[in-house]
Amino acid sequence: MTDTTFTLTEQERTADLELDQLKQLVGLVPYDESTDVFPVTGWDAIVFVVGNATQTAHFYQSAFGMELIGYSGPETGNRDHKSFVLRSGSIRFVVKGGVDPDSPLHEHVRRHGDGVLDISLEVPDVDRCIQHARSVGATVLAEPEDLTDEHGTVRVATIATYGDTRHTLVQRGDYSGPYLPGYVERSSTYVKREGAPKRLFQALDHIVGNVELGRMDEWVTFYNKVMGFVNMAEFIGDDIATDYSALMSKVVANGNHRVKFPLNEPAVGKKRSQIDEYLDFYRGPGAQHLALATNDILRTVDELRKEGIEFLETPDSYYEDPSLRARIGEVRVPIEELQKRGILVDRDEDGYLLQIFTRPLQDRPTVFFELIERHGSLGFGKGNFKALFEAIEREQERRGNL
Repeated sequence: MTDTTFTLTEQERTADLELDQLKQLVGLVPYDESTDVFPVTGWDAIVFVVGNATQTAHFYQSAFGMELIGYSGPETGNRDHKSFVLRSGSIRFVVKGGVDPDSPLHEHVRRHGDGVLDISLEVPDVDRCIQHARSVGATVLAEPEDLTDEHGTVRVATIATYGDTRHTLVQRGDYSGPYLPGYVERSSTYVKREGAPKRLFQALDHIVGNVELGRMDEWVTFYNKVMGFVNMAEFIGDDIATDYSALMSKVVANGNHRVKFPLNEPAVGKKRSQIDEYLDFYRGPGAQHLALATNDILRTVDELRKEGIEFLETPDSYYEDPSLRARIGEVRVPIEELQKRGILVDRDEDGYLLQIFTRPLQDRPTVFFELIERHGSLGFGKGNFKALFEAIEREQERRGNL
């Protein structure tokens, strides 16, 4: 068996992550890569399209503690848009905003608001992946091609997934540039406040996609057939419902669980679910939230609050419920410390996790972030679903969208 959990990606090595730390952060498992029809090395970049990339890049630096490492724009010969590359640990965000009034990025923002265009994945063999994807019916948006500059060559291709979202497949080899050919190294004049940590999160745990009613299984099958992903979990019925709204969710992952995609669809309820609200305001399917893995969620939440980031509120009754305390047992901090910050806790047969969710980070109630700290658990906080969805419903009611 080829145990790919024992191989760090270049981004993970650059972030000085250690193998045992990464296993805890994102819940890696061993698997045999030699049988994989579509081997995925890991996350490459999450590409956002926004109305103002210059300001958004500053926001991710000042509020989320990310580091600016690369840039493409008019000054580098890119007349269409500005693009900023940001890093935290092994996570790479690319933030794009149209400069040319006729840039197609403007239409993406007009339709969806600020959101995720591309969930790029690093693969060892782009051509092999595209050949398999095409053979099972995937839509190839961009054929394999080499991009070259003084730092080397990167081979890329792109396939379509739900809505306007896409996966660019990136084969990096020994490329040494800041991101892709066409980008230059760029640092920021922004100076972190005294006492701010080096970074607030270390790795990307999972990305949740919201799709239309009746299409969740279709996209689960897509990831199974096209990308060889395995089914990790399924949440239906009372697992994932409140008194007013419901949804259904299935989770797919690549072989070693480095890349995980929960996929949600709305279910019939008395009122409109969070998925219905997302689909309305995003104008279709898309990436709903990104889960950022941290090894100290308490400090991360404290630091983010100092920078003005707002989180969903959890009522005191959640922490005072005797069944919660009986179910979760001992965790690394007193429940009272979690309660002060609104952090949720859940335990399964493998261990426990701590998690919390931000409010939407843009004007439309669409994309938000989760912070997650794993201690053995390979799950997604099933025991917290009801409390989480009730918190989201309270926010929906304030917005008049429940």
